[in-house]
Amino acid sequence: MRTLAIDCATEACSVALFEDETLVANTHAVLGRGHAERLVPMIADLPGKGKADRILVSRGPGSFTGVRIGIATARALAFAWQADIAGYPTLALIATIARTKHGQVPVLSCMTGGHGEWFLQPFDSAGRPASEHTALKPAYAVQEFDGDLIAGSQAEAFIAERGSGTALHLLPDASHALAIPSTLLSADTAPIYGRAPDAKLPFKK
Repeated sequence: MRTLAIDCATEACSVALFEDETLVANTHAVLGRGHAERLVPMIADLPGKGKADRILVSRGPGSFTGVRIGIATARALAFAWQADIAGYPTLALIATIARTKHGQVPVLSCMTGGHGEWFLQPFDSAGRPASEHTALKPAYAVQEFDGDLIAGSQAEAFIAERGSGTALHLLPDASHALAIPSTLLSADTAPIYGRAPDAKLPFKK
């Protein structure tokens, strides 16, 4: 069975193609912007134009635009190929990559959020969420979370703010998607937003 993994929820954009459990090909690029223009060509450059029996896609939290581009592309390809589709949390992928580098240890995923906040979520040594994800200002984040290993795009900033611990700078990479605990994969591919929307509906009496 072939699996295509897609992750463009952050400044990084990556795709990976697997044959059963074996990585066949992958591409990872730090774009900042331009995911909409690059994602489909990156998939088309994979063997067999990336066609797969199953698609895994990041649901966020992350860039509002990037998350939606990834999900929309995954849904369109799943429809065209009659493939199964599942979503996974971006923060879980970060924790998974960290555990491949540091072993089976607890990890706090810490990624860039909006409005000067960080997206955070702790994971236990088996890669399972220890609590729900949240978005906090740095000063509050270091008071809320302990643990030694911090991974993600804001890991170094977290350690600098707190003054102790181990930082592992990471961006999501779809080539590690199959290592995410299967219990964190979901048929629900709706975006996971890290914070409440800024715009609010007018109050009605």
